[in-house]
Amino acid sequence: MKKKYIAFAITILFSAGIYFLFFHKDKDLKYVPENTDMLVLIDVKKATNQYISSVLKHPSKWFEDKTNDKKSISISDSGLKIPDFVQIFHLKNTKISEWYCVFEINDQTKFSAFLKNRKFINAGNGKFNNNQLFIKIEGEKCIIGTSDLHFNNIGKPLAQKFRNKVLNADSFVSDGLGSISFISELRTQNFSIDLKDDEIEIKNEQNTTDFSSLISDLLKKTEFLEAELNEDNVKKIAAVFNKNLNDSLSVNSLKMNAKIAEVSDTIISYGYDDNFNEIEKISYQKIVQPSYHILLQTSNSEKTWNYFQNKKWINKQNQFTAIPFQPNLISKNGKEISIKSKMNNLKLNENRNQNYIFIKNNPLLYSSFKTLSDSDKKFLNRLEYIFYGNKNLDCTVKIKFKKDQYPLILR
Repeated sequence: MKKKYIAFAITILFSAGIYFLFFHKDKDLKYVPENTDMLVLIDVKKATNQYISSVLKHPSKWFEDKTNDKKSISISDSGLKIPDFVQIFHLKNTKISEWYCVFEINDQTKFSAFLKNRKFINAGNGKFNNNQLFIKIEGEKCIIGTSDLHFNNIGKPLAQKFRNKVLNADSFVSDGLGSISFISELRTQNFSIDLKDDEIEIKNEQNTTDFSSLISDLLKKTEFLEAELNEDNVKKIAAVFNKNLNDSLSVNSLKMNAKIAEVSDTIISYGYDDNFNEIEKISYQKIVQPSYHILLQTSNSEKTWNYFQNKKWINKQNQFTAIPFQPNLISKNGKEISIKSKMNNLKLNENRNQNYIFIKNNPLLYSSFKTLSDSDKKFLNRLEYIFYGNKNLDCTVKIKFKKDQYPLILR
C-alpha cells in the first residue's frame, strides 16, 4: 500500500513539475512604459512547446552538426532572466524601425561574456552596440533596442502599472504564439501572431476573411508590387510609418503597381591617347531599374497638388521627389493625380474593389542594396511574399516563406 502512495505522490510531483515548466505562466507585464503606442508580446513557453513538438516530428534535425552553434552563447545562457512573455514596445513619435525591450540581469558575469561573444562594442556609460542592436545597462536591468536614440525617452518608472492598471498578458494575447497591439488614448486593438510551417500570419480577433483566392491571383502577376487602398487604409498605412496625413491631402483611393528589371547603363568618360589627343571612352554597367505607376483618386486634385508643393515634393521638372526612385513624372487630370516612372510601359490593372498590398520577392530588390549583409540577403532570399489585406473590420498580414525541409521555428 505504501508503494502505491509513493508512486501516486511521485506522479503528482512529476505532473506538477511538467505543468510549471511548460504551461504555468507569469502573465504580469512589468516593462511596458507609459509612452508605448505599439506592443509586441511573445509567449515564450508556447514557442518552446511548439519548438519541442516540431523537433520530435523531424528526427533528422536531431543528428545535424551543431559545431558552429557551440561557438556562440545562447540567450538562455546569457545571464538574462527570460520572462514568460517577452515585451517588445514601440514609443510614440518614433520611427517604425525603432523597437525596445527590457530584461532583468541575473548574472552580470555571464551577461558580459555574452556581449563579448556576440561582438558588442563597449561605448561607455553602460552602453553597448554591434551595429544591429543597442544595449543600455541600468543596474540590474538592461534595455535592448534597434536604436539608441530614445533610451532616455522611455517612460519612467518602468513599473507594473500602465495607465493606473495592472497589465496582464490576457488583455493582449488570445490563442496565438504572440500578439501585436496598437495602443491609443481611446482603445487598444489586438492582433494575434501565428507561426505556421512556412508563414507568419497576423490578424485581428474574430477575423473570418479568407484572402487565399486574391493572393493566388496576385502570385500569377509579373509585378513585384501591387496595391489598392481606400482612404481609410491610406491613413492606416501612413500612421504605421508615423506619417499624419491630414484632410489637406484629400486622397480617396490609391492604386499602384511596379516591376523591376536589370538594364544596361552607358557610362561615358574621357581620357587621352599616347599623342595627348582627347578620346571618348564608353563602358556599360548593369543597374536595377524600377518601373512603377501610382494613381491617386482625390476629391480635389488642386488641393492635393498644393499639399505636395507645400511639402516640396514636386520640383521644377514635375518630378515627385518623395519617391527615391527617379526620374518620374507627376501630373493631374480631373480628380486623378498620376505618378509614373519615365520609360514606363505599365498599365494599372482593373479595380478589384479590395484593400491590399502585395509584395512578391524578387532577387533584384535586395541585390542593389550594398549595405545588406550576407545573412540579410540569405534571409530575404527565403521570403516568397508579404501580403496585407483588409475587408470591413478584418485585417490580415501574411509573411510567406519558401518551402523548406523544416518548419520556420526550426530554421
